[in-house]
Amino acid sequence: MSQPVTIRIKAVPGSRKDQIAGMLGDRLKIRVAAPPEDGRANAAICRTLADALGLKERDVEILSGHAHPEKTIAIRGLAPDEVRRRLGLP
Repeated sequence: MSQPVTIRIKAVPGSRKDQIAGMLGDRLKIRVAAPPEDGRANAAICRTLADALGLKERDVEILSGHAHPEKTIAIRGLAPDEVRRRLGLP
């Protein structure tokens, strides 16, 4: 199994809908409707990324920043180039 791909994100909980909003500096901005309570926003972030990448939610894991808007995410099952392509990143 290859190494997971890591990406840095900026989470925006409490938004109107779940969506990947593009780049914000060096981080991928992800908006989720869930509030930042009881891990609900973190779960929504993983679900939103997994859906965008065509993966199962278990293949997306928050490595750091569980209680902060700036997080590091591990993605398993895709090569770095494929992650960038599916997320529309340069």
